[in-house]
Amino acid sequence: MIVYGVFISYTVKWVICMIGKYKTILNEGTAEIVEKKSRFIANVRPVKTEEEARAFIEEMKKKYWDARHNVFAYQIGERNEIQRFSDDGEPQGTAGMPVLTVLSGEDIKNCCIVVTRYFGGTLLGTGGLVRAYGKSAKEGVLNAGIAEITTFRQYSIVTEYAMQGKIQYEIMQGEYIIKDTNFTDKVEFIVLVEEEKAEKFESGITDISAGKAKITFLETVRGAWVKEEFVVCH
Repeated sequence: MIVYGVFISYTVKWVICMIGKYKTILNEGTAEIVEKKSRFIANVRPVKTEEEARAFIEEMKKKYWDARHNVFAYQIGERNEIQRFSDDGEPQGTAGMPVLTVLSGEDIKNCCIVVTRYFGGTLLGTGGLVRAYGKSAKEGVLNAGIAEITTFRQYSIVTEYAMQGKIQYEIMQGEYIIKDTNFTDKVEFIVLVEEEKAEKFESGITDISAGKAKITFLETVRGAWVKEEFVVCH
């Protein structure tokens, strides 16, 4: 870990595997709180690169050009390889770090938060600033909505119509996700299976069909449940 003033950055070069599950946000969010007449406005956006994060920060600085402080923090990468924050003129450690802690504490990846402060005329003190920046950032993230992204294997299961019911029951009992069903001279289920359950899924379908169902691995995808709807994330 290398520290430059109020910035922290580190790189993990040996990590090449895809993690199974992680938290992120899929949508933008905003929240505002008032502490002793000071307004704290948190804006949150999903980002995939540091360039996207910097562009978002500049966008917020232009939008709130008349504010005294535009504090930011972001965390990017499957292993949080990039972490940055700035106090933007607030006392060191009272603004950017509390915002980053919201991300690191929940391990929320690929997310940038900018908290804008309009000074209300009353000093909040070190503790007050830490609480206000942390609270506004947390509410912004909650309003954006935290999603747990899971890595799935996508399969094609082709079977005769006589076996359709048994195989569908096996899929539903295993809490696997039927993404699509195709009906031709046979029945094809497109199924999403969490990676750690893949072996169990394959053996279960093989057993229930006595080896007659054709199981084909298609690709690895990621997705999350958002408001009771499964969303595939690219």
